[in-house]
Amino acid sequence: MGRIREPLQVLAIVAVISRHDGVVSWTKERLAGMGGEVALESRRFEHGETGFYEREMGAGLYKQFLLFEQWIDQAELADWKVLTNRLEEEFAATGKFEEKRPLNLDPGYLSEAKLVLATTKDRDHRIYLRDGIYAEVTLHYVKNEWQGARWTYPDYQRADYHAFFSECRDYFRKRKMLAGNETG
Repeated sequence: MGRIREPLQVLAIVAVISRHDGVVSWTKERLAGMGGEVALESRRFEHGETGFYEREMGAGLYKQFLLFEQWIDQAELADWKVLTNRLEEEFAATGKFEEKRPLNLDPGYLSEAKLVLATTKDRDHRIYLRDGIYAEVTLHYVKNEWQGARWTYPDYQRADYHAFFSECRDYFRKRKMLAGNETG
């Protein structure tokens, strides 16, 4: 029989998708209470692997990742998704933008071994958390590299994303060693 243990602590990561300036700063301010300050921030990546979001978000989209500094419990992922959905609605409700959805926030968490994303869409590979939120292991770290699965979104297969996630993993490992925290 396995011994029940406390879940390992992880770091929250949020993908910000938009075509508007200022959304990353706005997002950081709103999420600071959940994850503290941003520890690492990616550059802006062009978001062009799919036209899926263009109808409701417009053309010329970019994606930028924010890794937060505070350790979180893995079970908090559903809270992050519920909050980011509310923030998307709040941002759209300002009426300053012509698009129906000027901002998309995709939260997840990062550990030494994996990148997990939250979603509201159920599929065969996703696990239900609560409050209409599901989770999937989008990438896993094996043999010194990030690897996707059959369901991994095309952009999450990109080498430049993987380079940033490796920076995040290195940060995670340093924090873990300094804290003596049994994470990942």
